[in-house]
This record gives sequence, structure tokens and C-alpha cells, in this order.
Amino acid sequence: MKIATFNINGIKARLPRLLEWLDTFSPDVACLQEIKSIDENFPRLEFEERGWHVETHGQKSFNGVAILSKTPMEDVMRRLPALDGGPADDDEQARYMEATIKGVRVATIYLPNGNPRPGPKFDYKLAWMERLHARAADLLKTEKPVVLAGDYNVIPADIDCYDPAAWVDDALTQPESRGYLRAILNLGYTDALRQIQPYGQAYSYWDFQRGAWQKDNGIRIDHLLLSPQAADLIKDCQVDRIPRGKEKPSDHTPVWVELDV
Repeated sequence: MKIATFNINGIKARLPRLLEWLDTFSPDVACLQEIKSIDENFPRLEFEERGWHVETHGQKSFNGVAILSKTPMEDVMRRLPALDGGPADDDEQARYMEATIKGVRVATIYLPNGNPRPGPKFDYKLAWMERLHARAADLLKTEKPVVLAGDYNVIPADIDCYDPAAWVDDALTQPESRGYLRAILNLGYTDALRQIQPYGQAYSYWDFQRGAWQKDNGIRIDHLLLSPQAADLIKDCQVDRIPRGKEKPSDHTPVWVELDV
């Protein structure tokens, strides 16, 4: 079972590239972020005609997440719960969705960027990460395989950035941001990529400006975190750099994990 995470940076702009990647790579599950579309405008027929099951949690022009699956999805949950476990009715940003697929609980995550900092956007990022930590802890209680996939907007360590000094003031590298990510890992989750590739660079994002892709000036912010039950099933995890080199690509590229399911 191959599960991929892919921030597509706009479904309208990236539809041809996304369909091409789905046809060639053929994951079992694709967790998408930044679809930038309300649910009604998402081109679900384009995917359903190819046999995909589609669930979306959209928002006009901004954010938005989706899950594409070759098999039916169950118990779909939209929106990250509040800290008390109840609905977060005051959070209008579409950044989170969960579904169960072949016994695996899969979440697609578009974590807030948090810039500029300090300020309300960084405060929102940290509050959102606190809610994510609480949800991750609750999911562990199910004792089932869990995959938390998405664009976390957190650079975990300096090795995950082409030039750490250039990012020292950015929200993606702040101790608080990294601390919340470590706190989720400390619950018992595994960074799938680092399980397979403990050392070295494995970027998943390159800015459109300043020739970042051509210079390989990238960062690693797209992660797949596995519960112990999912980590026990891991066969491989890699960054698929091919889509980033295509015409009119997203600034992100897919990261995928293969589980023995």
C-alpha cells in the first residue's frame, strides 16, 4: 500500500501534472494539500473516471485538502478537533481531513506557515500544532495503523535545509515549531523518511524564485508520520523528485511511504 503526500499548490493550475503523476506513479492513496478550491469546484469527475474515490475539504482560493484513494474510504472526518475533542467551529481554515482506508487511518495535513513572526499568524500556527498533537495522541489510543501525511511547514533540522542561516528567523525553523513536531514524534510516531534514510538531504520543496530548483536549494517540510502499528509495516519511503522538474509544476514534490498492507 503506497501512501503519498503532495502539496499541489492549486488544483486548477496543477491538474494536468497531477493526473500525469497519478497515472504513472499510481499510489494507492494520495493526500493532497493546497487544493485552493471549494468542494463544489473540485474536478472530481476527472479522478472518478480514472477509478479514484475522492474526498475533499475545500476553501475558496486558499488552503484546502483532499484524499484520493483506489479503494473506498470510511469514517471521513473534516477539520482538526478542538483541544477538548469537540468540533473546532471557529476555525474556518480548511487544513485537515482523516479517513480509514484498508484498515489504516490516514490524515492529510496542511499546517499553517506561521509567517510573519512574531504575530497572530505564528500564534495560530502554534495553537494549531497543539491541537494536532492532541489529535495524534488520541489516534494512538486506537492501536491501529495511523499515517499523518502532509505539508507540516516545519523544517525538522538544519540538514533539512540548504542554507540554515538564511532561515534562522523563519517560522518554519523556530524552536517552538520544531518542538511541537518533536513532541508528536515523542508520542511514539516515526518520521517515515528518516526511518529509511537516516542521514542526508531529501528536500520536498523548492521555491519558484532565484533558480532554487536548478541549484537544489530546497527544504524538507512534507512529512509522513507513522504510528507504531504503521511503522511496523514500513517497506520503503522516498521523495519523488520527478514531478518538480516538469513544466508548470507545484513548488512541492510528492513524498511516499509503502506499507506492507
